[in-house]
Amino acid sequence: MPKIELNNNEALVLIEFLLRFSNDEKLEIEHEAERQVLYDLCALLESEVPEILVPKYKESLTKARDALVNNE
Repeated sequence: MPKIELNNNEALVLIEFLLRFSNDEKLEIEHEAERQVLYDLCALLESEVPEILVPKYKESLTKARDALVNNE
C-alpha cells in the first residue's frame, strides 16, 4: 500500500479543500496553495502507484473504481 507523507501546511490546505468539496460537492480552487498541494499530491501518487505505467491501466482503474463503490 502506498504511503504518502504531507507536512502540516500541506495537510491543512488539503483538508480545507476536501472539506469544502464534501460540504458543497464543488471542486473550486480558492487559493493558489490548493492548486500547488494538488500538483504535489499527484506527483507523490505517480511515484507510488505502479499501475499507471502498465498497458492495462484503464482496466485496473475500472476495477479499482468498482471496488471502491462496492466497498470491497
